[in-house]
Formats: sequence, C-alpha cells, structure tokens
Amino acid sequence: MTIRTRLALQFAAILAFTLMLFSLVIYFVTAHSRRESFTDNLFARARIVAHVYLDGTNRDEASRASYRRYLAQFYRTLPEEEARVYDAHNKLVFWEGQKSQQPVPSLLLRQVRASGREVQLSDDFRQSVGLLYRDARRGDFVVVASSVDIDSREKLRNLRVILLSGLLISFIIVGIGGWFFAGLALRPMQRVVREVDSITASDLHRRLSQADGQDEVSLLAQRFNSLLNRLETAFAGQRTFVRDASHELRTPLTALMGELEVALLQERSPAEYRRVLQSTLDAARMLTALTNGLLQIARASDDPSQVPLKPVRFDELLLQAHEEVQRRHPTCRIDLEFGDPAPGRENAPYTVLGNEALLLSAVLNVMENACKFSKDSQQPVTAVLTSLRDYVQLEVSDHGMGMSEADRQQVFVPFFRAETVRDVPGHGIGLPLTAKIMSLHSGAIQVESQLGAGTKVSLRMPALRA
Repeated sequence: MTIRTRLALQFAAILAFTLMLFSLVIYFVTAHSRRESFTDNLFARARIVAHVYLDGTNRDEASRASYRRYLAQFYRTLPEEEARVYDAHNKLVFWEGQKSQQPVPSLLLRQVRASGREVQLSDDFRQSVGLLYRDARRGDFVVVASSVDIDSREKLRNLRVILLSGLLISFIIVGIGGWFFAGLALRPMQRVVREVDSITASDLHRRLSQADGQDEVSLLAQRFNSLLNRLETAFAGQRTFVRDASHELRTPLTALMGELEVALLQERSPAEYRRVLQSTLDAARMLTALTNGLLQIARASDDPSQVPLKPVRFDELLLQAHEEVQRRHPTCRIDLEFGDPAPGRENAPYTVLGNEALLLSAVLNVMENACKFSKDSQQPVTAVLTSLRDYVQLEVSDHGMGMSEADRQQVFVPFFRAETVRDVPGHGIGLPLTAKIMSLHSGAIQVESQLGAGTKVSLRMPALRA
C-alpha cells in the first residue's frame, strides 16, 4: 500500500470515527431529552387526572359524567394514552383512555408508594409513570399514566437516517479529499524520488532541488545532499587512491622487469648477476613496503567499532618506536623527553585507549619521516611526550628541509610528495596513514613546517582515566 493511500485511509478513518462519535452523542442526547420531555408530560397528565378524579367523585352522578367527558376530550392528545387510579388498597377505582388488558404490575405500585413517583420504560417507546397523590380525607392514591411516544420514535428514526447518510457522504468526501491532498503533500517526495533515481555514480555532483525549505521533505533532501557530498568525496578519494597507487606500484615493477630483461639478453659475469639480483631485491623490498603501507591504510580506514582497543602505555610505545627507528636509521640521533604528569594522573600519566599495532605504526611514520627529511642536519630530532589533563601529546621536531605552506596543506593526501623531497625515498603514505590512525582513536594530528627551517608534527590522543 502506498503512503498516499495509507494517509487518505487514515485521515478518512479518523474523521469517520470522530463524526460517528459526534453523531452518537447527538442521537443519545436527543433521545434522552425527548424522553425526559415526554416523561414530564405524562406526570402532568397524572396530576390532572388525580385532581379531576377526586374533584369529580365529590359531586353527583351528572357532575361526574361531565368530568369524564371533559377528561376524555382533554387527554386524547397523546397516542394510546391510558390513565388509572388505584386507592390505598391497590384497587382500581378509575380507568380512562385505551382499555388495554395488561394490568399494572404490583411492583410498580409498591415502588410508587415507596418513592412517591416512578418511571417505567419499554422497548417500543411506551412509557408509564406512577405518581403518589395524597388526600387528607380519602387517603393516598396511585395514579398511573402511560402512552407511546410515537413522535419521538419517528423523529429519532429520521435522525438516524440523516446521521448515517451524512456519515457515509462525509466519509466519501473525506476519502476523495484526503487522496487529493495527500497527493499534493507527497508531490515533493515524488520529485525527490525521481531525482534520486536519476543520480548515478558518474554524476554524483548533482544535488536534490527540494533542500531549501524547512519541512520534513526539505530536511530529508538536505541529509541526502550531505550524503552525496560524502559519497562524492569518497569516490574522488578512491579514484585518486587507485590512480596514485597504480603509479607507485608501476615504478618498482618497471625497474624489476627492466633489470631482469637486461640480465637475460646475454651471458654475464657472476658479479654482474649479483648486482642484478641485488637491484631486484631492492625493488621487491620497495614493493613490499608499498604493499604493507596500502594494507595499513585500508586497515586504518575500517569501521572504528571493528578495531580492537585496549589500554596502551604511550611512553613504552615511544621507546619501542625509538628502538626500531634507530635500527633502520643508525646515523639518526633522536632525543626523547618525557614531561611531568598532569595533576591527578600520576598513576597512569601516558596511558591511552587504542590499538597498539596501529599506534606504533603512526609513531614510527612520524619519527622515520623526521629522520629522513633531516638527514643533512647537524641537530638531532626531538620527541617530547607530555601528559596533559585530558590528553597525551607527542611532538616530534626536526631541523631538516621543511616544506612550503602549499605543500603542508596536502601532506595528508595519499601519495603526495612535496617538491623539496622528491629525491628522498618514500611513497607519500606515512602521514595520511597516521592521520587515519589518529582519527580512529578520536585523536588529532597537526603539522607545522617552514621551508628550510624544519617540521614539527604533533600527535594528540584522549588520555585514559583511571
């Protein structure tokens, strides 16, 4: 079932229920009001019958006959009216109107004598009332008057027809109107659906046109446009990544195949073959390093919820990374400095929640870059680890060649190499990988550099509280 149909039916059902409830209230209030009015009329008749009867019984026979004729003319106004008078011994002493054979129940007489007045209803709109009339000389009399409320029966039947007909007509009108207005309300949504269907992977630059309002459809279009922005960025990054990765992989593969093809052209000396094998091994190592870097970037791009985290001592991690960098670059001097722990963090000043392998890779990338790009500097690389109140921060500074501001703004783009470091071995994946690792750990990375004066890289992560 479509939303339009569902909205139309729901709106019609709500209105139909409301109208039905309103119609029932009108019907029962009207029926109660007419019944109360008819009851009052019957009690008035009963009181007049009592007055006429008692007054008539005190006169001679001619007077009593005259009162009966007056009573007969006065009370034939109600349909099927009947009036009875019972004395103190429940003996029928007066009977006027329709001569029905159904006697008055003795229970009704007892109830009237107990309460003073009583009303009895039946299913065919017949109503009987009993009234206790007290007389000082002759005792108490019970006057019972009954009649059929034909007028109410007809009026209520007509009212039922009118209410049911109005309810049916209203339901039809509301259903058609609800269908029409639901279509109008959903027309922007249908336009959004058509525009979404027309957007493909080749034109992610397109955006929905319904995002300039404040209603729910505009909010949905705004969220979808935000999703398209992220998808366009991701697709562009993926294309750039594949293009740059293919270019970087092609270089060592070309060198590897070239060396092998040249070696196979003719017989060579063992020393020449050894040189070719060494060159091939270097190219293979370059491929291995590049492949490992690509795998680490892919791993660092995973869902953070899928990366196992545990408490990690960042100071121990720094010492481990320092030892590994010293093994790779024996001539690079790195000075380590550990700051005083922040107040309240004396027990675990450098503990963070993270993945040890990924964090070690991030620290290694930063420290190895500092060694590579400050190779000709006489000043050592410094690594300062500080414990702040809410963060653990590592600052790695070198006094190497540095980079321009334009290059600094692109250091987190995979495979980007600054102009000043083209001759330094590398693939341009170290800092992008580190940035992704910091993002996975809710941390941050900041690069400050000045051409010819060196570079400082800061890593900051939330500290793990005890």
